[in-house]
Amino acid sequence: MTNAADSLQQRLGYRFARREWLDMALTHRSFGRQHNERLEFLGDGVLNFVIAHRLFEQFPEADEGQLSRLRAHLVKGATLAELARGLELGECLQLGPGERKSGGFRRDSILAGTLESLIGAVYLDGGFVAAQALIEGIYRSALAGLTLGQGFKDAKTRLQEFLQGRGLPLPEYRVLAIEGDAHCQVFKVECILAASGINTQGRAVSRRLAEQAAAQQALVALGAEEPA
Repeated sequence: MTNAADSLQQRLGYRFARREWLDMALTHRSFGRQHNERLEFLGDGVLNFVIAHRLFEQFPEADEGQLSRLRAHLVKGATLAELARGLELGECLQLGPGERKSGGFRRDSILAGTLESLIGAVYLDGGFVAAQALIEGIYRSALAGLTLGQGFKDAKTRLQEFLQGRGLPLPEYRVLAIEGDAHCQVFKVECILAASGINTQGRAVSRRLAEQAAAQQALVALGAEEPA
């Protein structure tokens, strides 16, 4: 646990002054009485506020409904779980024998809750500024590729629909490189639009997010969307 938690702090770019907050954030209720559910509650509140503030600044022309839809997209369980996988949180979890045997370290709900717990732990350990920096770092790729018109559709879906609507071939995605050490990998992915002669690239902490970033760049190159 110690080595995994130390590596996690490197990936986060944050080192805890009080290690007990980190240990608690990584402890599922199946493991023991001192678990992370209260931290999950706190982290959820901090996350929603930081994302709301970031969206408010990023999209000054958006109305309340548009901002709410974008926030819901960013803080939903599937998004949190994907970000947690990019941070390899599953490798750091303390789970009871039953949960570990059943693959709890891969379950979306557990990964999403753990990421919220981690945010709550950073808030208690380092204050709001530290938690805000953590969230904005984790969400950097997702926020950079976000557009007001996307609603709940991600960049890959929007690109596919754009191409299909014009009778063009679907894009091809190819991993160009996986950079960094095993504990803090960054994926570099290429999006290839053969019919248009357009190749774009994206980089992120998971292959899926890197594909999304490359798809977003392809939409811009096609003139389908404005740069973020």
